[in-house]
Amino acid sequence: MSFKVAFIGAGSIGFTRGLLRDLLTVPEFKEIEVSFMDINPHNLQMVTELCQRDIRENGLKIVISATTNRKEALKDAKYVFCTIRMGGLEAFATDVDIPLKYGVDQCVGDTLCAGGIMYGQRGIAEMLEICRDIREAAAPDVLLLNYSNPMAMLTWACNKYGGVRTIGLCHGVQHGHHQIAEVYGLEKSEVDIICAGINHQTWYISAKHKGRDLTGGLLEAFEKHPEFSRTEKVRMDMLRRFGYYSTESNGHLSEYVPWYRKRSGEIMDWIDLGSWINGETGGYLRVCTEGRNWFETDFPNWMKDPALEYTPEHRGEEHGSYIIEGLETGRVYRGHFNTVNNGIITNLPDDAIIEAPGYVDHNGISMPVVGELPLGPAAVCNVSISVQRLAVEAAVHGDDKLLRQAFMMDPLVGAVCNPKEIWQMVDEMLVAGEAWLPQYGAAIAEAKVRLASGDLVPTLADNAGAARLKVKSVDEMMQDREAANKNAGESDKGKDREKVN
Repeated sequence: MSFKVAFIGAGSIGFTRGLLRDLLTVPEFKEIEVSFMDINPHNLQMVTELCQRDIRENGLKIVISATTNRKEALKDAKYVFCTIRMGGLEAFATDVDIPLKYGVDQCVGDTLCAGGIMYGQRGIAEMLEICRDIREAAAPDVLLLNYSNPMAMLTWACNKYGGVRTIGLCHGVQHGHHQIAEVYGLEKSEVDIICAGINHQTWYISAKHKGRDLTGGLLEAFEKHPEFSRTEKVRMDMLRRFGYYSTESNGHLSEYVPWYRKRSGEIMDWIDLGSWINGETGGYLRVCTEGRNWFETDFPNWMKDPALEYTPEHRGEEHGSYIIEGLETGRVYRGHFNTVNNGIITNLPDDAIIEAPGYVDHNGISMPVVGELPLGPAAVCNVSISVQRLAVEAAVHGDDKLLRQAFMMDPLVGAVCNPKEIWQMVDEMLVAGEAWLPQYGAAIAEAKVRLASGDLVPTLADNAGAARLKVKSVDEMMQDREAANKNAGESDKGKDREKVN
C-alpha cells in the first residue's frame, strides 16, 4: 500500500517523531511516501536525521523527503499533517506579556483569551496560504489533519475559506478519559465515554463502566484523589457548578472562563505550580523556551539514545495515524474529532467547529448526532464560539473592528478590562505582531499613531503575573536530563514559525 503523507511544520521533534512512529506502526504502511517541510532548515535537518535513524533501525526502507519548499512537500500528498506555530516564540511572548500589562494573566494563551485570539490572527493568515498550496499541489482527495492551535479557529477558517477538507485533532479527550478511569481505580479501556463540545471545552456528558453511570459520583471521586484534588481545582469547580467534567487542563480551562484568573490575589487559590499545565503564569511559553534551548543543545545525545520502536505497544494515542489507518484499511476507529457542526450538537451553531465522537472506516469519517448538550455546558461553549467566529472573520478580512469585538466578548478579557483598555491592548498587540499580520497593514499604521500620541490608558508595565516562574538555563536543565527531555516533548504542541517576509 503506497500513498504520500506530508508534514508541514515538521521541525517539531516530539510531534513529528511521534506521529511518524504511530503511522509506520501500521503493517500496511511500510512503503508509504513521507515528506517533511519546515521553514527552519536547521530544525528540519535535525528532526529528519532523528526520524530517518528511527526508520532505519526498525528495518524499513522509507526515505524521508525533506524540503523548505512547501509545494514540493505537498505534491501528490493524500494526507497532510499540520503542526505549525506561526510567529514562533518571539510572537508567542507578546501574546503573554502584553495582556499582562492590562491585568490579563494567562497560563497558555493559544486557544482563547487575548493570546489565543492573536495567535489565531497569525495562524489563519498562514493556514489559508497552506490551503492554497494544498489545492494546487496535493492529491484531489487530500485530507488536512490539523494539530495547530487555536484548533477551532484554524479548522473553521480552513473549512469555510480554505477550500480544503480539514479535521482538527487534539489529545485532550484521551487525557481526561485516563483521569476519569484513574479516580475510579479502573483502566481507560473499562470506561466508555461520550465527550462533546468545542475543542478544549469538551464535556464528558456520559461515562459508564459495564453500563453503570459514573458521572454522578465523579466530583466525589476527584475530591478523594490525592493528586487531582490538588492540581485540578478549576476543573473540579466547573464540575461542581455545571455538573460535567471538562477535557482541558486546569491551566487552560482557567483562562477560558471569567471566574478564576480575574483577580491576581485569588489566582493561587485555583492553580498548582507542580506542573506548568496546572495554571502557572506564562507556563507554556516557559516550557517552549526551555524545550527549544534544550533540543538545540542536547540533540547529539538524542541521536545516541535508543530509536523509537515501531510496535503496537509503543504506538501513541494521537488520532491522526488511526484515521489514516481506518480510511486506508477499513479497520474501524472511534475517536473524537473537530469538524463543522452541521447539526451534530443541536444546541450549538451549525457553522461552529465542534469536538465530538466519530468513526472512521473505508466509508470515510462519520460523525453521529450527539443531540443537545446540557444547558450549562452549552452556554459556556456558545460564549467561546462567539469569540471564535468574530476572530475568524477578523483574520480572514483584516477587520480590526471585528478583532476588537472578539477581545470584548472574550470571557476573561472582558472580566478584567474595560473597553478603553481593550482597544489599547489590541493596538499594542497588532503593532507587536506586524511581521506576521499582513492583512492588518492599515489598522497597524493607525494603531502606531494612537500609541505615539501619548494619550494612553495607564498599564501595569512591570506586572510579572501572579504565578510566573523563571526560565531554566541549559545548565540547570542538564541536572536532570530525563525531565528536560520530557519538557521538550511537552513544548511540541505546535511548531515554531519565524517571521514572514
